[in-house]
Amino acid sequence: MRILAVSDVEIGFIYSPMILERFQAIDLIISCGDLPYYYLEYILTMLNVPLYYVRGNHASKVEITTGGERTYPWGATNLHQRVMEDDTGLLLAGLEGCVQYNRGPYQYTQGQYWMKAFRLVPGLMLNRLRFGRALDVLVTHAPPWKIHDDDDRPHQGIKAFRWLIDVFQPTYALHGHIHVYRRDVITQTQVGKTQVINTYGFRELEIQTPPARSWQSK
Repeated sequence: MRILAVSDVEIGFIYSPMILERFQAIDLIISCGDLPYYYLEYILTMLNVPLYYVRGNHASKVEITTGGERTYPWGATNLHQRVMEDDTGLLLAGLEGCVQYNRGPYQYTQGQYWMKAFRLVPGLMLNRLRFGRALDVLVTHAPPWKIHDDDDRPHQGIKAFRWLIDVFQPTYALHGHIHVYRRDVITQTQVGKTQVINTYGFRELEIQTPPARSWQSK
C-alpha cells in the first residue's frame, strides 16, 4: 500500500486540484502534526482515503474556518495514545506533541512521555500475539532521541520514542517537528528494522504488511 505522510508546512500543489493527479495511487494519509485542520480536511476529501494524525506543539485548540469551528480535522482519526488496526490490516500507534519548553499545549516532559509510551504496550503486545508483529507504523510529532533531533530544548528528541522503536521494531517511525531548510539535512535513518523518517512537507512511502496471523484465523 502507498502512504502519503505530511507535516509542518503546507505544500501548494497539495492544496490544489493537482493533488488528484499527483497522488492518485495513495491508499492512506498520515499527518505528523502542525498542519491546519482545513489543510488535512482538503487532502482527505480530495483523495478520499483514511487519514490518521497526531497534533504538533503548534496545533490550534480551536480553528475558525468558513465552515465553522474545528477542534480537530473532520473525518480524520486521532492516533494519540492509541494502538489501532486500519481496515487494510496496517498496525498504527501514535503520540502527539514535543518535549515541554514553555506553557504551550501539547507539550510533555520526558517522564510524561515514558508514561504515555508504556500505556501503548498492552495493545502492542496484543498485536504481537494476534498478528505476529507489534506495529507497522509509529506516528509522532517530535523525533526520537538522538535521531534527526536538535540540541535546543524545544527540538530535543523523545527517549521513550527511541525505546518503542528498539523494542517493537515498526517498519516506519514517522515524525515531523524538525524543519528542513538545507539539502544536506538527514531526514531518513535506519534503526534496526525501522526506517525513521522526517516527514517535513510530505513523503510518499510504500509498505507491505505481512499476512495477518490472528488467533481467529483457521
